[in-house]
Amino acid sequence: MNTLSYKTVSANKATVNKEWVIVDADGQALGRLASKVAKLIRGKHKPNYTPHVDCGDNVVVINADKINLTGSKWTNKTYIRHTGYPGGQKSLTAQEIFEKNPTRLVEKAVKGMLPKNKLGSALFRNLYVYAGTEHEQEAQKPKTINLNDLK
Repeated sequence: MNTLSYKTVSANKATVNKEWVIVDADGQALGRLASKVAKLIRGKHKPNYTPHVDCGDNVVVINADKINLTGSKWTNKTYIRHTGYPGGQKSLTAQEIFEKNPTRLVEKAVKGMLPKNKLGSALFRNLYVYAGTEHEQEAQKPKTINLNDLK
């Protein structure tokens, strides 16, 4: 019997095939969109997924300004940061962040679902978020993905 067929194949930087995909955020719920985008960036939808390797796709999210938040999250959900100085805790609501920069909400949601290490920082660089339908990645010929088809 050939035992080579039972070997677990571990992907590395040379054997990974990265693709460019477009995700339309129009009418999507923020958290559900972010979890599916994080899965695409991480590469968990591929059969050769390896946890310690960047084997995911480059994801372009368009129409980030048409994202939905359910319930009263626009006013009640707060994002807290700290300046590093005593008494330097700042908080903004989702509505305030959205008015300043609508792409920031999607970026924060996806970044929170990626690993908190060097790999997570590298994976986050594979995310491109745009408020409208125009994006700068036309040269990469990205293919459109319907998030409702993903598990």
